[in-house]
Amino acid sequence: MTGNPITPALFEFLRELRENNDREWFAAHQWRFLADVRDPMLEFIAEFAAPLAEISPRFVADSRPNGGSLFRIYRDVRFSPDKTPYKTNVGAHFRHAAGRDAHAPGFYLHLEPGTCFAGCGVWRPAGPALRQIRRAIHERQAAWTRVTTEPAFAGTFEFAGASLKRGPRDYPLDHPLIEDLKRKDFVAVTSFPEEEAVRPDFPETFAGMVRTGAPFVGFLCRAVGVEFAQC
Repeated sequence: MTGNPITPALFEFLRELRENNDREWFAAHQWRFLADVRDPMLEFIAEFAAPLAEISPRFVADSRPNGGSLFRIYRDVRFSPDKTPYKTNVGAHFRHAAGRDAHAPGFYLHLEPGTCFAGCGVWRPAGPALRQIRRAIHERQAAWTRVTTEPAFAGTFEFAGASLKRGPRDYPLDHPLIEDLKRKDFVAVTSFPEEEAVRPDFPETFAGMVRTGAPFVGFLCRAVGVEFAQC
């Protein structure tokens, strides 16, 4: 990658949007959103395509303004008591080519004033995929343990998301990996300060995070029956 298109202006816009989360303010400052947030993120995504392909050619960095890797700034308020129209963060999801929805294994970048993180894995998989992942953990216990306790991964990422209060009914409560089998989300995240996101070398730093999370995502891909790299 040739440089970092993300600048402090991205975070400044999001801070101001947090204080002025209404359509009138956004309309008056839309040019800033395009210049400081959307277009730099699309450039970041486009430049990340080559490093991502080296990690795994099965994942997609899609720099289209709509329908690509960049999440929309508009909130879905239909079923929410919070009717503020805009997100105060920006996110990019690098999906598996075999899955168009956010529930396929993938990589994620979240930028928000005071809350920046990279993530990898699968969020709230549907019933069949959830059962496949749990079965893979049970049947390949050594591989799962090796991936999740590998020093680089364990030293970078921590698990996030929801878990069952009791173990799933298909597995004994004394199963050696019961805490992992309880998970409803198989997501690992690593946080970093927003100052890091605007450093010139952040694209390489993010690529390193993705590379570190790749074996974990590879395990999940194999569990749900999609390819990762050449496996």
